[in-house]
Amino acid sequence: MNDRNNQLGNIYVSPRAIATIASQSTIESYGVVGLAAKNLAEGLAQVLVKDPSLGIDVRFENDSIQIDLYIVVEYGVRIKSVARSVQENVRYSVEKAIGLPVTHIDVHVRGLRISNTD
Repeated sequence: MNDRNNQLGNIYVSPRAIATIASQSTIESYGVVGLAAKNLAEGLAQVLVKDPSLGIDVRFENDSIQIDLYIVVEYGVRIKSVARSVQENVRYSVEKAIGLPVTHIDVHVRGLRISNTD
């Protein structure tokens, strides 16, 4: 949990709150079909409980944020361009909402999905 001090008191921001911001920003990015589970255990947990932080891992280090994103992209798009776009969108959204710098955003492409062209 991250905290910031000011004259009025402390501000605490949980990694789950940051993951929710990153999730929304990722889903809105061009070429992203969805988020993927980080591992098998998370995939099974997702079946039981709808978790907005699925496929997102947030870590705090000093006064910065590091984020890992696990995504599924649309077949036929440039994966490098989609990953770069996701990084920029997530960095902008999180820094704007939280006010702390995001030092690393690692995008892990877990799969491709072919849309139904009918």
